[in-house]
Amino acid sequence: MIHVFCNKRGSGKTKALINLANEKVLDSKGHVVYIDDDKRPLLELDRKIRFIDTGDFDLKHEESFYGFLCGVISEDYDVDTIFIDGLFNIVDMDIKDAAHLFYSLDKLTKKNNIDFFININGDEVPEFMKQYVA
Repeated sequence: MIHVFCNKRGSGKTKALINLANEKVLDSKGHVVYIDDDKRPLLELDRKIRFIDTGDFDLKHEESFYGFLCGVISEDYDVDTIFIDGLFNIVDMDIKDAAHLFYSLDKLTKKNNIDFFININGDEVPEFMKQYVA
């Protein structure tokens, strides 16, 4: 399942996502991964959560980000939850053009039984994304 949290920058989305990740790791049967474009949340996350800073990789394109996620999943078949903070800070694309990315993520989540929790900056949610808004 994909859960999208969409609100203005500075509205507390990151803090809420960190808290959700810390709660999720307590009752998760699998592994939890937290992906961000910088290292700021690292010290706030439970040490059982695998943290990945995408600043160490060149993931500006949709295809490279999708391939990166596939690599994370294939490296550890026990991953059951992935948190992505600031998706469009990582992938250089407009929210209106992300339908194909979300279609690919939806297939990935169903095939591998993984939950995605995604933070997005902005007020307006495109029609294709409304089904995922939490």
